[in-house]
Order: sequence, then structure tokens, then C-alpha cells
Amino acid sequence: MAQSTTMERKPFLMQMIPVMLCFFAMGFVDLVGSATNFVKADLNLSSAQAGFIPSLVFFWFLIFAVPTGMLMNKIGRKKTVLFSLALTLVSLIIPVFDSGYYTMLVAFSLLGIGNAVMQTSLNPLVSGLINPARLASTLTFGQFVKALASLLAPYLMAWGAAAALPTFGLGWRVLFPIFGAVCLLSIAALGATPITEEKPDKVTGVKECLVLLRIPFVLLCFLGIMCHVGIDVGTNTFAPQILAEKFGLSVEDAVIGTQIYFYFRTGGCLLGSFILAKMSAKSFFAFSVFCMLAGMVGLFVAPSQFVVLAAIACIGFGNSNIFSVIFAQALNRQPNEKNEVSGLMIMGLFGGTVFPLCMGFAQDAVGVAGAVAVMTIGVIYLAFYTLKIKSAN
Repeated sequence: MAQSTTMERKPFLMQMIPVMLCFFAMGFVDLVGSATNFVKADLNLSSAQAGFIPSLVFFWFLIFAVPTGMLMNKIGRKKTVLFSLALTLVSLIIPVFDSGYYTMLVAFSLLGIGNAVMQTSLNPLVSGLINPARLASTLTFGQFVKALASLLAPYLMAWGAAAALPTFGLGWRVLFPIFGAVCLLSIAALGATPITEEKPDKVTGVKECLVLLRIPFVLLCFLGIMCHVGIDVGTNTFAPQILAEKFGLSVEDAVIGTQIYFYFRTGGCLLGSFILAKMSAKSFFAFSVFCMLAGMVGLFVAPSQFVVLAAIACIGFGNSNIFSVIFAQALNRQPNEKNEVSGLMIMGLFGGTVFPLCMGFAQDAVGVAGAVAVMTIGVIYLAFYTLKIKSAN
């Protein structure tokens, strides 16, 4: 029996290693934030021109998420993931040869499209390899692997910009061929890995996908994803502004707010992958929401810089596992329509555009407290969503 278990585990690991390498490639999209600062400096762009670059990423999620669900029905999940990796590889090759503004717009657009396709197809591919009870913990570990690429990108760019070693004249853009090589490895590894997929879902159109939003729980999950991403992007964007406004920190020093958030979010993903394997999704989700709510209170009160940084840490840790739990709940609740549901959930990442816009208007009206209030509304919604979660993972 022990020998049989070992034999079954070996092919499972051989499947999961290439899949986790794909999660790492999924994290390449987060290079856009840091790269925008370098592009702005290199090309002497205005803030509006530079700000247009990262906004492209969330726009493509709105456009391509649902059609990707339909594509998976036709060609399968593995081939769809391979297609997304190919798009990502092309997007990483382009900046090696030219760094003009419009060239970078094309490159980042392809990166956004590739990531939208990848996030829509990779998560359902994992669901076909994992017991439903372990899906949330596995997706959370995948988010941790993704976050490693996100953490690595700024350091590689900084190294390239100031490297004493030759970077072939690329400077900070040396990141692109490095990530391109990893992407090529991901394509080769996944392509060579045999994966038996579930029977494709019925072929559907955009209308049939969107009509799933009439299902109350699917709609709740969709709105939950929007709130998660809105809080994520909002905290990254406005945490430094809170530190600057409340305590007079310079822009360079205030970046510590974003760093604290990102480190605790990454650590939360790693811990969550183990906690969710032992603890019910509902209980851990409730604890995560409580952490975020405590963090929002800390940002409102803001009696000291330490309290604000602690509040940001609470939000980062709390928000680290929200996506995985909601996504797993949605897929498990509609097992015969995983592809379509996946497309809808990834479309919810458009919340990364909606929330910052609302927060910006609120901040103009009443200061950064208004921006915090908008994020708090998202946390309150997630508290309501907690009541709808099944106790099982």
C-alpha cells in the first residue's frame, strides 16, 4: 500500500511542479508597476502618460477573461495555458529590442492579455488535479509562488539599472530576457507534462457565461473578487500617501507602506496554504476579514506611524488568502461550469480599476480618510460574504 501511494504521488508532483512554474510566470505581470517608473524617467513622460501603462493590465482582464473561458471549452485548459505563456513570452521579448513609449504600450498590453488568459485557465487546470477539499490551499500556495516573482522583479530592475556587470546595454530592461528565459522553461515543462483533463464543458458564448451572474452565489463571488482586488490595489496605492500626509514622510520613505503590505501578503499566502489544509475555509476567511477590518480602523485612527504600518501589515496578511478561498468556492459550487465561472471571476479583477477611481474621488473630497472609507466598504462586503461560505474547503 505504501509503495502504491508513493507511485501515485510521483506523477502528481511531476504535474504540479510545471504548474507552479506557471504560477511564477503569472507573477511577471506585477513588474509593470516598477517598470512604469523606469519608463517614465527614461522617456521623460508626464504622470498621465506613465499612469496609462499599468491601467492597460486591468482593462484586458475585463475584455479577455470571459472569452478565455469559452476558448478552454474548445481547446482545453492546458493548451490555453500554453497559449497564455506564448503571449507572455512575446511581451517579454519586445522590450529587449526597443524601449519607445508605443513599443512599451504594446509589450505591456500583450503582458496584460497573456496574464488575463493565464489566470483564467491555470486555476481551473489546477482544480482538475486536486481534491476539491484541498483546492483553496493549493491555489493559495500558487499565489505565494506568484508573489515570489512579484518580489523579485523590482530587485532585478534595480540591479540592472546600477549593475557593475555588463547588461548588454539593457540596464533595468535586463529583467525582460531573464523572465523570458523562465517563461520559455515554463512552456517546455508544461508542454512535456501529460495531464488528463476533465471532459470539456459544453460550448458556450459570452451571453451564456454572463448569465451565470444570475446565480446569487456566483454574483456574490464576483463582487467579492472585485473587493479583494480593489483593497489590494488601493492599499498599494494609498498606503504611502497616508504616511506622507499624516507624518510628513518623503515619497521615497513612504514606499515602506507598500513594502510592508507586500511582504505580509506574500507571507500570508505561504502560511495560508498550510492553514487552509487544516482549517475550514469559512473560519480562516472570517479571521482574514477581521484582520483587514482591524487594519482599516488603524488607518482611520492613525495615532502613530507604527500603528499605521501595523495596520497595513494586518491588511496585507488578511487579504492574502481572500482570492483563493472565493475562487475555490465558486468553482466547487458550479463544478460543471468551471471554465465559465473562472472567466467571470477573473473578470472581477477589473475591480482594480473601479476601486482606485472611487478612492481618488473620495480623497479629493475629504482627504485620505475618504479613500480608506471606500476600502472599508469592500471589507464590510467581505464580512457579509463570510456568512455565505460553506464550512468545507
